[in-house]
Amino acid sequence: MKNKNHSAEDVSSTRKCPGTLYLCATPIGNLEDITFRVLRTLKEVDLIAAEDTRNSMKLCSHFDIRTPLTSYHEFNKYDKARVLVEKLLAGANIAVITDAGTPGISDPGEELVRQCHEAGITVTSLPGAAACITALTMSGLPTRRFAFEAFLPADRQERRAVLEALKNETRTMIVYEAPHRLKKTLAELMDIFGADRKLSVCKELTKKHENVFLTTFSEATEYYEQNEPRGEYVLVIEGKSMSEIKKEQQARWEDMSISEHVDMYISQGMDKKEAMKAAAKDRGIPKRDVYNEYIKI
Repeated sequence: MKNKNHSAEDVSSTRKCPGTLYLCATPIGNLEDITFRVLRTLKEVDLIAAEDTRNSMKLCSHFDIRTPLTSYHEFNKYDKARVLVEKLLAGANIAVITDAGTPGISDPGEELVRQCHEAGITVTSLPGAAACITALTMSGLPTRRFAFEAFLPADRQERRAVLEALKNETRTMIVYEAPHRLKKTLAELMDIFGADRKLSVCKELTKKHENVFLTTFSEATEYYEQNEPRGEYVLVIEGKSMSEIKKEQQARWEDMSISEHVDMYISQGMDKKEAMKAAAKDRGIPKRDVYNEYIKI
């Protein structure tokens, strides 16, 4: 992989073997978080596809990277991906970077990767900074299982549907939010998850004014009513506990007597023994209690 003096839109097509697409993670704030491997790759590829070339020029200038840049962003990701694939098929090696973080994680890159796989082009990812993982590890909440939601949909109905789908999520959830929408989002999340649900509010990760605090939705909402949000935020939200889900499931049967509960299963084709066993499981009580209650009728 050697850096040649090609222009951003005129990469040589003399090579016979397809090139490689490199997904290069860039810092989310602190420039020292870039890896040696990413720096070497950005200097050696033929072309860098950047989310915002003006922003990426600052990064390249800081690290003396002179590789040509071309734009690849949300609004040209389909057409430009086809152009980049053609260059890769012609033998060019191309790196993809975003304004911050790992390409393809809530940033351009996913479509280009898909087209590369369809075209038989080698794709490799050079790991580095990702705001979601950075926030999760310092959140103080469980990290073994998590669901990454990124930015919630802007459309009101779609947004509500996503939140309703997350209502019973047991994994830790990660949501991105801009400062001007933070208060509204916190209010919506509290309405879905409840005032006492824990969350970690992560602000300006890896930057000078980085701040992370573990709180609840009611406390966070009150805090930001008095303090105007500033900076970029990652919300790490506690998942619903299995014990809470079990209690809610059992509470659904409170309006039905035990005998009605057993008869419901019998009407669905179960024999009496299996029906009593199923009713006991639903209610979280011993099968003996169901039997004693049922034989009274």
